[in-house]
Amino acid sequence: MAHTLAPLPYAYDALEPHIDTLTMQIHHDKHHQAYVDNLNKALAGTDGENKSLEELMAGISAYPAAVRNNGGGHYNHSLFWEILGAPGTQPSGDLLAAINETFGSLDALIEKMSTAGATRFGSGWSWLLVSGGKLAVCSTPNQDNPLMDIAEVKGTPILGIDVWEHAYYLKYQNKRPDYLKAIWNVINWDVVAARYKAAL
Repeated sequence: MAHTLAPLPYAYDALEPHIDTLTMQIHHDKHHQAYVDNLNKALAGTDGENKSLEELMAGISAYPAAVRNNGGGHYNHSLFWEILGAPGTQPSGDLLAAINETFGSLDALIEKMSTAGATRFGSGWSWLLVSGGKLAVCSTPNQDNPLMDIAEVKGTPILGIDVWEHAYYLKYQNKRPDYLKAIWNVINWDVVAARYKAAL
């Protein structure tokens, strides 16, 4: 059961001007494709060959670094494309109620996630996750995620923001905080809400 790269669910230029067309093309077609190709190579002939991404993440400590890095890269980016959209939406209903209860407001959540992403040394991700039935924010290094059995904060990710330089460098250069400010304009909160409901 080889892993495959799904097409972007929107046009490459759909997130302009917040995320530029060329970044989307390179990020999806080159970076994500490489994670998929390298994951399939790393799993060839092993017991992980027929496992889903989620199953691999849950037992990632049993696999070599190539599976952790490329499997995480494939999972994280698949979620990332899904939670982006233009124009961005606003959270409502149960998700908004949970955000307000946990963080005080949407603005407070955005600040917390942006800070987690801005202060992640090197490359990594900022996450909104469901842990123990509650919302939480964390960041992970490299291509790790909260589904992994080695994660410091474990749970089901419902929103992830890529803070690797390849996600923003063409447009924002070294100004990661500017990228983290802009990306909130293209979050598809309807997808995040559906993931929240499923995680509960």
